[in-house]
Amino acid sequence: MSDPAWPIYWLEETDSTNEEAKRIAAAGRFSDQWIAARHQRAGRGRAGRAWASAAGNLYATALFGWGGTVAEATRLPFAAALSVSDVIAQLAPGSEPKLKWPNDVRCAGQKISGILIETGERETGRWVAAGMGINVVHAPEGLDQKTSSIADLRGDMLVDAQSTLEALRAAFAVRLAEAVADFSATRASWLARADGLGETIKVRCDDQLVEGVFKDMDGDGALLLQLSDGSVRTIRTGDVHLIREVG
Repeated sequence: MSDPAWPIYWLEETDSTNEEAKRIAAAGRFSDQWIAARHQRAGRGRAGRAWASAAGNLYATALFGWGGTVAEATRLPFAAALSVSDVIAQLAPGSEPKLKWPNDVRCAGQKISGILIETGERETGRWVAAGMGINVVHAPEGLDQKTSSIADLRGDMLVDAQSTLEALRAAFAVRLAEAVADFSATRASWLARADGLGETIKVRCDDQLVEGVFKDMDGDGALLLQLSDGSVRTIRTGDVHLIREVG
């Protein structure tokens, strides 16, 4: 279903590439495509958080038809995170990107990418807007966590948003096809880069902070947290905090 040659449509400015993708989807039939912007006025992350949109970084959304179920669409954030980490490893050799559940991409504990997957349905079928923001040349400051950029990891400025998106388009095609055909392979690849696996972590879910050991990820992508009493809690949505970072 994925094609590395999906066309890319660049905008000089928009509110957010996901919002633009949703407007295109709501207007009716569309072809699978990428929407990218040089600047976003109102970038968003998970749970409605603002996403800093400095010029020079990448803001892009893959908009495509989805023939699977809504439940199967829960695989997509993991495919997106893997594709972003593939690109970072390619453009900044030796950076060893890690994945913080469910879909943050980080290097040496510093966030470098954010991902937002949204779905909807029209009479023509279901669609997915897979938004990915990557810090290419700027690491935003003043946020609630440390950040980095591909340029920081490389030690030079010989990288830009356009070439990063070309690499991402190819990587996402591979990871999307894999997730659709065999999510067990996607799961194994994700776990191989998982940050905090086997460690004690805290997860904020349902307005509670739950502590336990990150034991595994189930076949649908849910986090399996072993509590102090030995029981295992399945978490399908939440924010992970690594103990070694928060104390």
